[in-house]
Amino acid sequence: MLQDIQIQEVNNKISQLYPSFSRLKAEINKAIIGQDKMLDALLIGLLGNGHILLEGVPGLAKTLAIKALATAVDGSFSRIQFTPDLLPADVVGTLMFNVRDNDFVIKKGPVFSNFVLADEINRAPAKVQSALLEVMQEKQVTIGDESLQVPSPFLVLATQNPIDQEGTYTLPEAQADRFMLKVLITYPTREQELQVMRMISKQESQPIHKVITTDTIQEARALINSIYIDEKIEKYILDIVFATRFPEQYRAEKLSNYIRYGASPRASINLAIAARAKAFLAQRAYVIPEDVREIAQDVLRHRIGLSFEAEAEGITSENIIETILGSVQAP
Repeated sequence: MLQDIQIQEVNNKISQLYPSFSRLKAEINKAIIGQDKMLDALLIGLLGNGHILLEGVPGLAKTLAIKALATAVDGSFSRIQFTPDLLPADVVGTLMFNVRDNDFVIKKGPVFSNFVLADEINRAPAKVQSALLEVMQEKQVTIGDESLQVPSPFLVLATQNPIDQEGTYTLPEAQADRFMLKVLITYPTREQELQVMRMISKQESQPIHKVITTDTIQEARALINSIYIDEKIEKYILDIVFATRFPEQYRAEKLSNYIRYGASPRASINLAIAARAKAFLAQRAYVIPEDVREIAQDVLRHRIGLSFEAEAEGITSENIIETILGSVQAP
């Protein structure tokens, strides 16, 4: 009985906060036609305090979607164009010598913003990519002997082209694991592309207005932790993640030769948070198994290491996750 009352209270709070995020999505849709899955992923990352990695071929509005999101939120925004000659100091900042004071002073880099667009992150070598490791995990940057906090909320929104294109560097596993979601962006439908053509040719794009504050985002993030997730669903999440490590224990023995390493504990944490955020966007105060299943691909695809045998046979992480979801029994 007490649990039902708590769920109802959370449901009432969701009813108050959800319209702000609905307006946010509508505002982004002024610049983006279609790509609903990508927009939902951006909102889940925003609600779940998690970083997002968007992957797709050029021209699919990855950068535009992120810029539109940052414009619609009343917060600071910076963009870093990753290139092969970029240096770590160009990202996080550095110490500079002040001749007048005869001392070193800190010059902050572009990561000191609410929203950081790491554009084409796989165009820069690993030493530059790794400059984001500390700030993505701990929300702070160490420059010299001083640690500086970044503003809150803080969200890294990275884009990358498929790694088989020239001039790209695969993200290190430790770096990829810090992204809550990795979303694959696909081509628009024929009708959607026609709408894009007409909008561009007629210059019909509408200005994007700020429709949500960082305070509202922080309030919604706090509410996410109150969304009810049953013990059976928690077990379901753990079963999915553990099946990536020990597939033979979940009637998926054939996957053992295809998996080099399974998902980390961050996968379990982020799968639970993302499922709660998905419930919020569905205006529910509780998580259902479908929330977990629908977000599982985005949470897990970059956390599973494929063996050489899998690559040789054309087996992808998506194939493995689909097999696991079919093998693990849902509550």
